[in-house]
Amino acid sequence: MRAPRSAGGENGVSQLRVTHQVDGLRGVERIRKRIAVALTLALPALSGCLWHTRRVPKAEIPVNVLSATPQQLVEVINRRYDLVNSMFATVTFTATQGGSLKGSVKTITPFSGYIIIRKPESLRVIGFLPVIHSTAFDMASDGSTFKLWIPPKNEAFEGSNTVTEESPNAFENMRPYMFVDSLLVPKIGSTDLMTVTGDSSTVVDAKTKKLEIEPEYLLTVVHRQDASNLLQTERVIHFSRINLQPTEEDIYGANGQIQTQALYGELQAFGSEQFPGTITLRWPLQQQQILITIQKLKVNQPVNDDTFEEKIPAGAKVQQLH
Repeated sequence: MRAPRSAGGENGVSQLRVTHQVDGLRGVERIRKRIAVALTLALPALSGCLWHTRRVPKAEIPVNVLSATPQQLVEVINRRYDLVNSMFATVTFTATQGGSLKGSVKTITPFSGYIIIRKPESLRVIGFLPVIHSTAFDMASDGSTFKLWIPPKNEAFEGSNTVTEESPNAFENMRPYMFVDSLLVPKIGSTDLMTVTGDSSTVVDAKTKKLEIEPEYLLTVVHRQDASNLLQTERVIHFSRINLQPTEEDIYGANGQIQTQALYGELQAFGSEQFPGTITLRWPLQQQQILITIQKLKVNQPVNDDTFEEKIPAGAKVQQLH
């Protein structure tokens, strides 16, 4: 008869099994490391078979890239705003309608007009039909209400400068302040909440046709929604880091979507004043844009109150906007 196995014998067998398991795991780990080393050494030899390199256009980086603090960027905006109390511009409008959502783009023949602004929010915009030079539209605002008269259609619109009821028709949500705030970028107050981030984009230079990297700062102005911890974007101002001048302003609505985009062309001299030679206003929701090319510009000239008053002719179809 076989004698009973002692407790010590059972422990010895268990320890032996554990030792074999540990040695096995260590062996697997050593094999993995050897495979990794072997693959690393083999990659240079295999690169011709597994990799393919192709040339792509190389983007050029600007030689001089400027830096600025958030406060310095705020001073750029506020200083520009303070320099202009009123402006009278002779312009050319080039309007475009449509886009990817509509499946087509229609460009309207360029036409001339005037833009008159008096701070804080008074505006008069008049456009003339091409060739015959009669009035195509006439919009006036005293800062609180506005009127838009379209003679060719014998139609007029009246309403508040502030949208009180969102309309499903995006055109009816457009207001004069979108023009004023785009042409004269409003000041940034000492109590405004803001953030500043750095970014860059790659563009094709219109003259050289070469790729260029355009570094920029994004200054985002936000406000706290009611008493919540939700911050709502009001506008985003893009600054070129080549000259620290604003190149774009995105104005947001209460729904968090961009209502208006203003793209500023290169600065030009109009007398003693420096002002963008072109300003492109885009309304993404309406898929509309207007390129404003400034021909003549006078600033800080006296402007009478009646300049911003408009009389709608009797018999015109008037629609109230809320």
